[in-house]
Amino acid sequence: MSINSAAAERVVLITGASSGIGKACAVALLQRGFAVYGAARRLERLQELQSLGLRPIRLDVTDSASCRECIERIASESGRLDILINAAGYGAYGAFEEVGDEEAKRQFEVNVFGLANITRLALPLMRRQQDGRIVNLSSMAGKIYTPMGAWYYASKHAVEALSDSLRCEVRDFGIKVIIIEPGMILTEWSDIAVKSMQEASAAGPYAHLAQRMQKVMDFGYRPGIAGKPEDIAKLVIKALSDPNPRQRYAGPWDARLLIFMRKYLPDCLFDLAVRLFCCPGRK
Repeated sequence: MSINSAAAERVVLITGASSGIGKACAVALLQRGFAVYGAARRLERLQELQSLGLRPIRLDVTDSASCRECIERIASESGRLDILINAAGYGAYGAFEEVGDEEAKRQFEVNVFGLANITRLALPLMRRQQDGRIVNLSSMAGKIYTPMGAWYYASKHAVEALSDSLRCEVRDFGIKVIIIEPGMILTEWSDIAVKSMQEASAAGPYAHLAQRMQKVMDFGYRPGIAGKPEDIAKLVIKALSDPNPRQRYAGPWDARLLIFMRKYLPDCLFDLAVRLFCCPGRK
């Protein structure tokens, strides 16, 4: 069943619904009449969406009990779950050598294991229905690489692999798994990434790389170049509307371009492009 089915019958859970892409997806689906549960760690940030009909749930995807309570509430109130949109996640940057174990593990706890926690609990509902769609927000980072992003990129590569295997496993139950690969989007993400990079690598042997990457990010994450969260929400709506969705949807233009380059350029040439753009050498 696709988004073209009667919206009133469709129940959606969106993690990370309080900001950015998750919030944009919530607005788009609420405007189309879906029953949308929006999950976030801070309920006060969901108040704006409640006026549109959002059903707020406090959720920490890294807490198994919190995930279980979330799914149990949906099952109790609605009796089904048709669409799960995993939008919770964040990016922390810094040189591989200088990012500590705690931060590296936190990236995976939120971006990979958090996604897995809520998805694992949602699957029995969808299997019982013999129908469902799971939309995992990955990133163009799941296919490419740059300096300063090793742990974030690794987490998104993991999301890609997890999603691909899961798609093969649940196909016979009528469940479709879709990967969304955003590029540069105007959200809080870039501020968090730059701040963490400064804390980890603004001084020391990788300071020149951190400085260069901050310039790259300051240039890319600005109006007119970076996309808007609503652009990715449109991709999600497209994926949900298609009776036979593609495995992946990438956007905006920068994601499509860089993923294309990574796919078709030899490693040595992609390495060269990264060096020229992101680390042309010390001044």
